[in-house]
Amino acid sequence: MTSKKTTVGLIFGGQSGEHDVSLMSVQSVIAALDPDRYEGKLFGIDKQGRWMFDHPLERLLEGENAPPDAPRWPSPEQIASVDIFFPVLHGPNGEDGVIQGFFEMADVPYVGNGVLASAVAMDKALAKKVFQAHGLPQTPWETVSRAQLEHAPDYVLARLESSLDYPMFTKPANLGSSVGVRKATNRSELLAGLREAAEYDIIVVVEEAVPYAREIEVSILGNEHPKASVPGEIIPSNEFYDYEAKYLSGASEERIPAPISPQLTARVQELAIAAFKAIHGSGLARVDFLLNDATGELFLNEVNTMPGFTRISMYPKLWAASGLSYPELIHQLIQLGFQRHRQKHALRTTYSPPNPSPTP
Repeated sequence: MTSKKTTVGLIFGGQSGEHDVSLMSVQSVIAALDPDRYEGKLFGIDKQGRWMFDHPLERLLEGENAPPDAPRWPSPEQIASVDIFFPVLHGPNGEDGVIQGFFEMADVPYVGNGVLASAVAMDKALAKKVFQAHGLPQTPWETVSRAQLEHAPDYVLARLESSLDYPMFTKPANLGSSVGVRKATNRSELLAGLREAAEYDIIVVVEEAVPYAREIEVSILGNEHPKASVPGEIIPSNEFYDYEAKYLSGASEERIPAPISPQLTARVQELAIAAFKAIHGSGLARVDFLLNDATGELFLNEVNTMPGFTRISMYPKLWAASGLSYPELIHQLIQLGFQRHRQKHALRTTYSPPNPSPTP
């Protein structure tokens, strides 16, 4: 007798600057689902946040939007038709705890990090404070609000120049895939970078560049006992690993495993697991580091709780180099999602105070 396949609800697209990255990712995830174990069900979200259920992948890839009266959430019947959800969403409303909160309220299993880890990691300014509290090494950084930039740009620039050295990187606090990230080597470039980043978020993170930087990445898999993959290195086709170098040019190089010493490899893996645990991660993450090639200093850059799953993405490639195939990786992620859901269901959700002792 053939056992029933597990229905996986693949949610993709989204109202985010990383909408197009999600479209690329979901195609790879669909192809990686083991057809003997799983049946994929597509839930597309257009750029206005409306849901599409009728062949959404093809229509979204063609740039089509949902009708104006399309729902903002799936119906209870559509939710019940899925055994576990896989949010192949990057950026705001998908990787920041919003969709995870919906899953929690609907009491359905889902792949990946929970509300807290997703929200903390997505907010780079908050994540840096958490990492700092855990003693994890980071390059010097500051934050700027859009309101500060609008009302006192000269003060903001002077403050940054007094605390950080050029070159600096400016980036939106709540975005990924290097969208809105710019490198500044002088005041005019810094102002331009701040203004561009502020178009995407109300908080901008400004970081001091790491000299002689090499980009080292590690993939994490697991819940309470996470494992780290072999590290990989990115050789960007542009001056740094921006959106074009990641997804468009195809000219960036990868070195898997990264050509670093066994001691440094162990240190990278140790710090990656520590960063994952610091945000109470579950399921998966890609942890990015910057290595000063002249001094050997290692700096934690960021934790991505829903890293890219495109055919050129590092997360699955690093696990493949560690002996875990793409279909098996997806399988383990799904099983980790079920495991986390079972653990939460075992918790008490009500409290009855003990009866007071009778008065003598």
